[in-house]
Formats: sequence, structure tokens, C-alpha cells
Amino acid sequence: MKNNKESEEIIEMLSPIERKVVPYLKKSIKEIIKLSGLDESSVLLAIQFLEKKDILKTKAKTDRIIDLGTNGIYYKKNHLPERKLLLTLEEQNHLQLNEAKKLSKLSENEFKVALGVLKDKAQINIANGKISLNATKEELFKKSLEEQFLEILPIKESSLSSEQRFAFETLKKRKDIIEIKNETEISFELTEKGREIAGKEIKLDLLEEVTPEIVKSWTSGKKFRRYDIQASVPKIYGGKKHFVNQSIEYAKRIWTDLGFTEMQGNFIDSSFWVFDALFTPQDHPAREMQDTFFIKNVQAKLPDSKIVKAVKQAHETGIAGSKGWNYSWKEKDAKKVVLRTHTTSLSVRTLASLKESNFPAKYFAIGKVFRNETVDWSHGFEFYQTEGIVVDPNASLRHLLGYLKEFYKKMGYEKIKFVPSFFAYTEPSVEIQVWHPERKIWLELGGAGIFRPEVTTALLGKPIPVLAWGQGFDRIITEYYKIKDLREMYSNDIKDLRNKKEWIK
Repeated sequence: MKNNKESEEIIEMLSPIERKVVPYLKKSIKEIIKLSGLDESSVLLAIQFLEKKDILKTKAKTDRIIDLGTNGIYYKKNHLPERKLLLTLEEQNHLQLNEAKKLSKLSENEFKVALGVLKDKAQINIANGKISLNATKEELFKKSLEEQFLEILPIKESSLSSEQRFAFETLKKRKDIIEIKNETEISFELTEKGREIAGKEIKLDLLEEVTPEIVKSWTSGKKFRRYDIQASVPKIYGGKKHFVNQSIEYAKRIWTDLGFTEMQGNFIDSSFWVFDALFTPQDHPAREMQDTFFIKNVQAKLPDSKIVKAVKQAHETGIAGSKGWNYSWKEKDAKKVVLRTHTTSLSVRTLASLKESNFPAKYFAIGKVFRNETVDWSHGFEFYQTEGIVVDPNASLRHLLGYLKEFYKKMGYEKIKFVPSFFAYTEPSVEIQVWHPERKIWLELGGAGIFRPEVTTALLGKPIPVLAWGQGFDRIITEYYKIKDLREMYSNDIKDLRNKKEWIK
């Protein structure tokens, strides 16, 4: 250090815990804790602060520590299973296996383990369902390597001898006898600045903050601690909502700004609203166990009999000019309770509650749905969907495409396309696809169309045009967050969550 003035300036910057540590900086951290009167956390914090001031440089060495597991603690006190069996056989040799197990008071699993260990060591014989002792007196009374190993724990893995290593590898295969923890040891080296001030007794009485009491009793003899306003400080991460929840709120604003009213409902619903009201035949593959989660031993209550009668007619013989599906519609199938496979169940429930005086009307929903899917990079068994309907006698397919284009544009997509498709409850039907720049493919995000007359007539009384769509919301937000695999979305890596960007409002 160049001069005493610079040394004094540094000392005047030190916090109270740093000033307590400085006199002992030539010693180890364990000695500093003992001599300074500070606890370990305070000393480590002081070391961290001093490193920021370039007074020292820390080093971290991580070692694997082997310690007793839950079963290890018990066995250290009450003997390993093989020791219990040996002691039992010492008292009474040549026992039936069941009798040996009973007398040793071992569980089924412990008894099997003890037999295996002792057979490997040739300390027992098993023949004709009987077990007999084959161990020497020395083996009976001398502790095994495994028992000796339990007594020395905890120990650093790096310090194991060859015999201890053998015992460690043996016990590691057995459940909860030992556990391995990573332990980091901090040490430090003094810099030039540190060597200049290390060992000095600091008796400064500096003011740390301005309070009303200090202002009232101010005297010119008091001095504030110096602060380096350019010094780096730890980054503070404030609490915030999960990025999926932020995305949902952003998407809800888009729909409400477009004049839509939100729909809400339960995750669990009847097959009537999830399938039947949407003109999905009762033998459709989507209603089978491999696609849908059914709730056991419970039946749903069906809605107003007028709606049930109209839906039944639509399925069996047709309605509004339709021929229907020409089969016998079963009420018991409609009463089956399921985890909703789409949020469209909210749309048909809403339609059933509307009157002609409510037209035109626009509704949306963003909610979780459940499918019995194989989980991969683009599929999950539960995910969010964004749903919408527009009830308007003058609505057309062009209006539908316009709403969807506007929504996707605000969600950050410019490159989208609509592909003709088929859905049981819409005609015409389209599939919305967006370009996936990473995988160089068009990714399907959901379906849309105009509800068929069989749906609207049964619920509204006449075939009024209803625009409808249901989009995979999780897939929609992957591009904005640069997520390549849907499974990353809920991995909840705290570092990743902290750095997720916000939606531009």
C-alpha cells in the first residue's frame, strides 16, 4: 500500500463485523470464529465483504463427506443385521430359517441381507432349510470392517484407506446406511492491501446510518463510516410471478382489449359437457381410456332435460337438417366424470346459458387441461389452453382468422398459417400452425372453426354462427422464452426463473 492515508481510508470503509475480523486475518477461519466472538455465518459474510474490497482472495475446496444415514444411526447403536444373526446363532446353532429370523428379530428384508452378507463371508452354512454357524470365535467377537467404518463417520471420502474404501463400497449398496454430502471449505489469501492492515486492532467508533436520534443528538466529534459508492454489491432478486402466470395475465389483457369476457370453470367436468354437447360420438377414440383421465366411482348430474333431449336427438337422428350419428345415445356415458381434455367445455356451458338478447357476445378462457399423452418435447399430460368463442349471426370464417391473427401477432408471431382440418364439432375447421425456427418445422398449436349446427341448435335453440378456437397456450409462449422443450417450462430452475424476461406491456 502506498501510504498510511490510503490504509486509513480502507479501515474507515470497514463494517463492524469486518473490523472485528481484521485483527485475526493472519489466522484460519476456524481460529477467527473462535477469537473474534462472531458466529460462522458472520465471519464468512465479513470475509465476503473484505474480498469485495480487494483485501483478500478466497478459495473454495469441496469434498465429499460420508456420514451415517437413517438406518446407519440405528445400526451403529443396535448392530448391523448380520451381527444380530451371528449373535442369535451363537446362542442357539442349527436353526430352521424361519426360527432364526424370528429369534433375531429381523425384518424380512434385513434377514435376507444378513444371510447374503454372512454367506459371502463363509460365516454360515445353509442346508435343508436350516442355518448353522461357521464363523470362528475371532469373527464372532471382532467387529467387521463395516462396523468399524460406521464408528468413524463422518469422514472425508478423499481420506479413506483401502480397507475403509472397501467397507464404504459395500455399505453404499444398502439402503440408507450411509449418506454422502458435499462440504465446501473456504480459505483465503491476503492481498497487498490485506497484508497492510491484517493484525491491526481497530477501535474506531463510526456511525453506520442516519437516524432521527443521531440527527437530534449530533455532535461534531462523531464520524460516519466511508462508503465506496462504486463498489459492487450482491444482486437482489425480488419476488415475482412465475413466467407462465405472467404470460397468462398478458394473454388475458389481449383478449379483454379485444372486447372478450372471461369464462371460468372446474378442472373436473361431466362427459356431457366435455364431449356430448360438442357432438362428439360416444364411440369416438378421444373418449377412451388411453386419451382421457376418468374419475372413478362417481357420476355427474346432467343439466336441464330440454338440453339433454336436444343433444340426444342431435346424436341419434340429427337436428337442424343433420342426420346425426345414427346410434343409441346412452345417458350413463354422458354422466361419466373426467378431467377436462379441453377448455371448450367452458364454451358450450356458456352457450347453454345465453339468450338471444345477449347476442353478439365474445368470450375467452385460459385454463389447464389434461390429456393421457406420452410426455415429450412438444406434449405434456397437463397444459394450458386458450379458448374463445364469438356468438354473432353475422360472423364468418374471415372474422375468425382475423381474431386469431391479431392474437398471435400480439404474442410475437408473424409467421403463421391456417391449414384445413377436421374436428367433430366445427365445420369449416382449420388448424393453426406457426414456424418453429429451431426445429425448422411448422408446429401445430390448436384447432379452430365454426361450431356445427348440431352443437349450436341443441344449446341455443337455432343454428347461430359461433366462431370457436382452442389453442395450446404452453406451446404459444415457447418461442418468446426460447424454450426448446416443453418439459423445461416447469423444471423450476431458480437461476433460469430469475433471468426470464417480462412481456412488453
